[in-house]
Amino acid sequence: MGDRTKAYQQVAQGDLVIDNLTVEELPTILEIERGCHSNPWSAGIFEDCFKSTYRLWAARRNGELAGFAVVAYQYDEAHLLNLCVAPAARGLGVARRLLQYLIARSGHDGMQLLLLEVRHSNRPAYRLYCSEGFEQVGVRPDYYPAPNGRENARVMTRPCLL
Repeated sequence: MGDRTKAYQQVAQGDLVIDNLTVEELPTILEIERGCHSNPWSAGIFEDCFKSTYRLWAARRNGELAGFAVVAYQYDEAHLLNLCVAPAARGLGVARRLLQYLIARSGHDGMQLLLLEVRHSNRPAYRLYCSEGFEQVGVRPDYYPAPNGRENARVMTRPCLL
């Protein structure tokens, strides 16, 4: 059995712990963010998210931060702003488990709808969201910075689960 197969089975069997992200983890958060995005969020943006209207969840493998999600709550809507998995933890099911957790947790917290934007070119993320019940409801033209200008975002939604 290969190392990645074994690691995926560990994640699937519960070696992944999801809990709250802390501001003290900001250096690691930024390292993961820079490894994921061509236009990463700044420390200031993350610091602004440690407020009562946001939920920040950490996915930890063997005690190490493997990924995170940032969700804003407004009225009865949860807006997934950022879901990021460390390069070394990709392909192991971390993003899926984190997404499933935030869907269920948002529903438990009284949110009715989960909304997100995803780069048009990010096919793996788009496929993940579709497989977890999200549907495309629109497009935000020129939403993301791109190497040669701007890139459209797919707007996707799904109901939250209780």
